[in-house]
Amino acid sequence: MRVGTTGRVLHDPKGGSFRFDAGAVCLDFAHTGGEGDYAVFESLHEPADLAEWLAQPPLDATLTVPATARDLTAAKALRQAIWDAAHARAAQRPVPAEAVATINRAAAATPFIPELAADATTAAWAPPVRATQALSALAREMIDLLTGPLSGRIRECASDNCPLVFVDTSRPGARRWCAMERCGNRHKLRAHRARRATGTGS
Repeated sequence: MRVGTTGRVLHDPKGGSFRFDAGAVCLDFAHTGGEGDYAVFESLHEPADLAEWLAQPPLDATLTVPATARDLTAAKALRQAIWDAAHARAAQRPVPAEAVATINRAAAATPFIPELAADATTAAWAPPVRATQALSALAREMIDLLTGPLSGRIRECASDNCPLVFVDTSRPGARRWCAMERCGNRHKLRAHRARRATGTGS
């Protein structure tokens, strides 16, 4: 995977979009849609949508074996498990057993095999490249995240009505918002208005 290329553009069904970097590819994947109230944010409608997402950096997993409906079902189950696990860790609650089992099951699949190009300066994934391998990579990254040094930095956006979750990879560990241009600026605007209303600020 390429370094420093996490993050995706998220689209609000009510209009507008913004770039959100969850700090880990597995957490970016967790924000591709969801169940219940989050179904309106669904972006993986067909197996082809899953294949397109996986082909983007940093995974760069251009599938040589077409994704199937079964792959899509497995991807959505893993996505929900990552979401549940991240929110549990952010809230300092035990990770649900079902999420643990789903992540472990995905991680157990055969992983990608890197293949060095003839000029020995670039590499790609050796074919065949399957969706299950990509899901395995995402699950393994989530396992590393939950058990590694950044485990305590998995956080939910500090906004009262934003459920986006991220891992704070900044050196000071002071990240509070999903994105400064979204919830961070909204918070600043509300605080400014509150100060003006109480006469404590300009």
